[in-house]
Amino acid sequence: MIQPLTCVEICTGAGGQALGLAMAGFVHVVLVEYEQEYVDNMKRNRPEWPIACMDVHDFSGLPYRGVDLFAGGVPCPPFSVAGKQLGKDDERDLFPEAIRLIGEIRPRAIMLENVRGFLDPVFDQYREHILSSIERLGYRVAIRLLNANDYGVSQLRPRVVIVGLRNDEPGTFLYPMPHPEKTPTVGQLLYDLMKAEGWEGAAAWAKQADRIAPTIVGGSKKHGGPDLGPTRARKAWAEMQVNGVSIADRAPEKGFVGMPRLTPRMIARIQGFPDTWTFGDKKTKACRMIGNAFPPPVAKAVGESIKEALNAHASIDFERAQRVS
Repeated sequence: MIQPLTCVEICTGAGGQALGLAMAGFVHVVLVEYEQEYVDNMKRNRPEWPIACMDVHDFSGLPYRGVDLFAGGVPCPPFSVAGKQLGKDDERDLFPEAIRLIGEIRPRAIMLENVRGFLDPVFDQYREHILSSIERLGYRVAIRLLNANDYGVSQLRPRVVIVGLRNDEPGTFLYPMPHPEKTPTVGQLLYDLMKAEGWEGAAAWAKQADRIAPTIVGGSKKHGGPDLGPTRARKAWAEMQVNGVSIADRAPEKGFVGMPRLTPRMIARIQGFPDTWTFGDKKTKACRMIGNAFPPPVAKAVGESIKEALNAHASIDFERAQRVS
């Protein structure tokens, strides 16, 4: 009988990466998240998940030595163009903790994700330090920028995904093939939700919303709010006849005239979450959790490729992906 592949995940946030990896067949032995509201939300959706609400600095990987996969979405503000891009000088940079845990756990494979800004030239030296540190621990490392809309997510959401295989693993990891032609437009994706309250204009709206969405923004505790992001993003939404200034509680009703607003459920679907995944009834918190999450379909696609590599038995040379900048 084939045993399920096990996973330790840190910085789980709202559970987007965890959900995608679970869909790919990984069983989490522990998930580590610092913020209690995120932990509570994950427990509502997946009560069977073993979640530890704690600071990663205080988490020891030694009890989990030898699991199949170590994963995490280390905080992106140190590298985000929306922030000050302090990188290693930002106290929120948890790459050093991830490297510590890789050394303690010695997983068969690694998956770490971050924002596109991690590839900016200003971080070249630090990025090379991170990748080289993982290699020195005994891993073959690949890094690539993946676009969420290539994997079924109706959104322009580029994310950097680092994958490593332990040197004694015979398999080859290949990033999943992109299939943007299979990704629905915003109109196709949200039509049923837009017409749910009887709005007569839903079909016409869906027909003209014939593109994918700009990046969903979650914001921070200080600056986050129930809206669809900065001015440029709102302009892109307006071109699809969506009012991005605020978020609605419900879909437009019969007789509605004007540009509809999105509901948290609509935003969650754009992010790739299933409709069964809940985020509570407070819009600001829900939008923050959704917008800061890693799209589950992307995590699933990468997870399936990792699983294929771990299940390989033939001795195959690992073809290192080109380090892009």
